Amino acid sequence: VQLQASGGGLVQPGGSLRLSCVVSGLRLSNYHWGWFRQAPGKEREFVAVISWRSGGIPKFADSVKGRFTTSRDIAKNTVYLQMNSLKDEDTAVYYCAATDSVTWSRNYDYKWWGQGTQVTVSS
Repeated sequence: VQLQASGGGLVQPGGSLRLSCVVSGLRLSNYHWGWFRQAPGKEREFVAVISWRSGGIPKFADSVKGRFTTSRDIAKNTVYLQMNSLKDEDTAVYYCAATDSVTWSRNYDYKWWGQGTQVTVSS
């Protein structure tokens, strides 16, 4: 199993980025797909999750609700995190992760992790 995250970079406040998580070894439909982030000196925190196993309704942390969305491309076996209206406080390393657990909002719920991609929001 491999999760390959990419798409990070440097963006100005108010800008957008789309992160990709290319998955090999797992079917998208069978798992919860989470996004987490970790800023310097802080703990890794939940950002978003979507599970097509449970209807495909995404859930987001309050800090990103209304600005971030998540989607998938089945043909590419890829999950995306679209980030709009980025703020300085969104600066972090972003990780994609997968779980077959019934819970999905905590780090330890997840069994498989990508390597992380750096997002820096700065003017």
